[in-house]
Amino acid sequence: MIGDALLDGWMTGTCDRLCREAPAPVVDVSTVDHVPGGAANTAVNLAALGAESVVVTAVGDDVAGDQLVAALRGEGVRTEQVVRATGRRTITKRRIIAGDQLVVRVDDGDRGPLAPDVSARLAYAVSRSLIGADAVLVCDYGTGVLGPEVVEAIKAVREDIPLLVVDAHSLARWRELSPDVVAPNANELAELLGGPLPSDARSRVEVLERERGALAELTGARAVMATLDRDGALLLDGEEPPHRTWARPAPETFTAGAGDTFVAALTIAVAAGTPLSTAAELAQAAADVVVHRPGTAVCTWAELAERLGSDQEALSEPDRLVKAVEEHRAAGQRIVFTNGCFDVLHRGHVAYLNQAKRLGDVLVVALNSDKGVRRLKGPERPVNTESDRAAVLAGLSCVDHVVLFDDDTPAELLRALRPEVYAKGGDYTPEMLPETPIVHALGGEVRILDYLSDHSTTAVIDRIRTGPS
Repeated sequence: MIGDALLDGWMTGTCDRLCREAPAPVVDVSTVDHVPGGAANTAVNLAALGAESVVVTAVGDDVAGDQLVAALRGEGVRTEQVVRATGRRTITKRRIIAGDQLVVRVDDGDRGPLAPDVSARLAYAVSRSLIGADAVLVCDYGTGVLGPEVVEAIKAVREDIPLLVVDAHSLARWRELSPDVVAPNANELAELLGGPLPSDARSRVEVLERERGALAELTGARAVMATLDRDGALLLDGEEPPHRTWARPAPETFTAGAGDTFVAALTIAVAAGTPLSTAAELAQAAADVVVHRPGTAVCTWAELAERLGSDQEALSEPDRLVKAVEEHRAAGQRIVFTNGCFDVLHRGHVAYLNQAKRLGDVLVVALNSDKGVRRLKGPERPVNTESDRAAVLAGLSCVDHVVLFDDDTPAELLRALRPEVYAKGGDYTPEMLPETPIVHALGGEVRILDYLSDHSTTAVIDRIRTGPS
């Protein structure tokens, strides 16, 4: 990990009075924590998710720098490539919190270009760190640490870097390196496109999809992973269909660094050979873990596995689901319903469910029970049990509710839930579906989604049985 490291400070206490000198709150501090922040937090997240994390950065030769390096080592991050800059003050961000209220944030430290000798030492450290790396993650937040010498050092060995991911406030300066993935946020995307983005998520996504060619040209990247904070993320990967993730935001907290967690998890997943759309889902799940915590939070591998693997509450009881859907509808949300066996979940399934979610606001997936799958597919199916299939589906950010049904069709569920949209895959037509008359009678519409050839569960199982061709 190459980037702008800083020290995050969290001072927490209580406030029950104003000071006499001015109408300002007095906070009686009870706890003080200092943790790695910025790119240093990304390095910690990489280590927590199981990677051998090496941080390459320059910090001041001061007390804050000492605290930062010690904290990184304490979290299992290798720091032998951290350059100490004499006379430079390490950037710190100290937050003072009273109860549940952030009172003030105090920023300190030197920004701007490094001294020439320090910059040369950092470029040399970059060159050394790239040897044998499985992936390189650049976190450039504009503090002046990553100067032209660093860009040139990476450029010199770019062909030998298996995966280059760039998270930068200004992506234009990294364009010539042709990153494999860039991860801009909404503000950085607006800067790239030369104008503000729409405020509502749906319109914003439509604009980004329309401008995907321009984004690829402006960033030089194979794939753009646009992070949209509470609205999730949008993956634009070459000619592949766009893939959206949906965040599960917590109430407003003081969490800092959820974006660091996202890009760390994304980088590890892609480096391990995971398809980008699946990597995006893993990254979103990791970010969802940390937004429920105060402070500069980190997601561990065990916590991510628990978040993805737990089948608790994966299945909704039909009666409770009816009530939940009524609440969604009362809030003005549009309900999308689909159904299937979803045995051996594959890329075609994920793309199909992602497309279905985008037809509305809430996606309900009705899952054939094990008994129903055997009746429809034969005695050797399903490969995975209904509880396992439900847990995997519930782990996708686009899926809001999963419910079981035993009959050959989900007719009773459709009558109970009255969805605005009934979605099915492109290997059907509305006339082929026995559910179509029911949906129309309830005032809903039937939508047939794109067909992705050679991505059926049967094809996947056949390939597993026969081995590689």
